[in-house]
Amino acid sequence: MGVLRSTQSMQAEVEEMRAALFHGGGGAAGWRPSAGDNDVKRAVDGDEGAAGPRTVCVTGGISFVGFAIVDRLLRHGYTVRLALETQEDLDKLREMEMFGEDGRDGVWTVMANVMEPESLHRAFDGCTGVFHTSAFVDPGGMSGYTKHMASLEAQAAERVIQACVRTESVRKCVFTSSLLACVWRQNHPHERRGPTIVDENCWSDESFCRNNKLWFALGKTAAEKAAWRAARGRDLKLVTVCPALVTGPGFRRRNSTASIAYLKGSGVMLADGVLATANVATVAEAHVRVYEAMGANTAGGRYICYDHVIRRAEEFAELERQLGIPSRTAATQSVDDDDRPARFELCKRKLGRLMSSRRRCTYDDYYCPVTFQ
Repeated sequence: MGVLRSTQSMQAEVEEMRAALFHGGGGAAGWRPSAGDNDVKRAVDGDEGAAGPRTVCVTGGISFVGFAIVDRLLRHGYTVRLALETQEDLDKLREMEMFGEDGRDGVWTVMANVMEPESLHRAFDGCTGVFHTSAFVDPGGMSGYTKHMASLEAQAAERVIQACVRTESVRKCVFTSSLLACVWRQNHPHERRGPTIVDENCWSDESFCRNNKLWFALGKTAAEKAAWRAARGRDLKLVTVCPALVTGPGFRRRNSTASIAYLKGSGVMLADGVLATANVATVAEAHVRVYEAMGANTAGGRYICYDHVIRRAEEFAELERQLGIPSRTAATQSVDDDDRPARFELCKRKLGRLMSSRRRCTYDDYYCPVTFQ
């Protein structure tokens, strides 16, 4: 899944990651420069210090979203095991010089291939939870994502869940999906007085995505469904978080490929009222809060996550400008001029209740079996 970059590009990304750690008041206590050995401690079989009741594994932990989740986990006092896939990923962590030896800064690393169940099992062993944030990208694809990537994404999702089930210590898994797994459907009702609500019960139509070459949406939908199938009837609590287009400091450099892939079909999403963004900090906090609520049996199923719905062509043009992609605002200008209400309305009420509520409730209040529509 790793994308090869030039040395200059990687160094720039390292600097952005370093700055992100200390953004807004110094960052997490566990993410400080170490005065000792700059090498990241790699967990090996028998390393007891890398396991414990608050030890979790994060796949794709140095991706834009994964990195933010790791930071948030450390702020919440967790020990994090990073599952890295390439030597480049490990080199990038070493360049940051943020971690000391023996995991004393709360971070351990292990090499793991998401397509190899045995490799995943070794990475997860000793962890009580797994955050699967890893995703495939194709730097050669015009939109950053191809049909082949969609197929691989679904295969990887299934193998990650199978590895979680097989690993005795793992009890919970938080799976990063996408809002795109909810919004692409055909044969929508048109004769309604109000907009159709799009919430966690909605699934994108895989045939529609395939016919319209919406490969990123297809990959996210197929992967999430594969995860739910693999977890069904197993002794594993699974929750999926479906974030909108993830933005935040440095997202153009660190998340541009996925962002461009996400925006395929953006004119239709804008017209339908389902083009939304989510700040990476919001997404990370949602992952951790959902994970902790799972331990109290107060979270389950799917959660839609977004901060802002883009409704005007000017907003969309600004997003394009930030991503450095050719403006397509002219093609959607009629949406802004035509004062018709959007056909759909996004709903994140379920996540909002979980994030804001402090009351204790039962698992059944929030959990209902996931069904595919």
